Amino acid sequence: MARRRLGFWRRFAVGIVLPTISVWTRHTWRGTENVLPSGGLIIVANHVSEFDPLVLAHYVYKAGRWPQFLAKSTLFKGRITGGLLRAVRQIPVYRGTADAVKSLEAAIAAVRAGDSVIIYPEGTTPKAGEFWPQRGKTGIARLYLQTGAPVVPVVTWGPQKVFDPRTEKLRIRPRMPVTVVAGPPLDLSKWDGAAPSAANLYAITDEIMTVLRDMLAEVRGEPAPPQPGSAPNGGSNGGSNGGGGGA
Repeated sequence: MARRRLGFWRRFAVGIVLPTISVWTRHTWRGTENVLPSGGLIIVANHVSEFDPLVLAHYVYKAGRWPQFLAKSTLFKGRITGGLLRAVRQIPVYRGTADAVKSLEAAIAAVRAGDSVIIYPEGTTPKAGEFWPQRGKTGIARLYLQTGAPVVPVVTWGPQKVFDPRTEKLRIRPRMPVTVVAGPPLDLSKWDGAAPSAANLYAITDEIMTVLRDMLAEVRGEPAPPQPGSAPNGGSNGGSNGGGGGA
């Protein structure tokens, strides 16, 4: 990702975000080699805090890819913030509206064009509980079935100490520890060419979320509770909506 290819606005964003996040956090990174250096790529991540997109963006950028998120459409409503987000190639997610399909179409186009796209399948941060991944929405499964692109799981831990979504408490302290770990691309080949039926969408989504929970359990050094809405072995019993990828 040569600097000259970023353009003015992406260089501007990097110039603001990287110095800030480098002072604010002390990172532990593992698995950057799993973030494939070229070609269409789907990065799927857990979502513990509104702060973790900055942490994950730092990680993905340093791994050599541009961090392109599927983000809540409300973030794009401001004239300045919305314009900047679009200028740095973020993708708005219009959940529960007639425009919802446009988010998935934009993500498919980006992946097919060779970009990396970051999705939070949970769609939101937790407002209660202990920050374990919740049931994912099926947009990630739809994106995989439409593109066949590698799906790389990434977990973050520590951003919730900077901003706790349950209490909305922000801590502005230097060098707060954050951990980011990427696993190898998932083997989802048994669904290659599968129809986007409800059963397949739920099964793919549940498998991805189970991997994220297991990875987070390793980072946290404690066992994960059973997957919400699924049997303890990771099997699906339905119940997720079929909207676009979460942000």
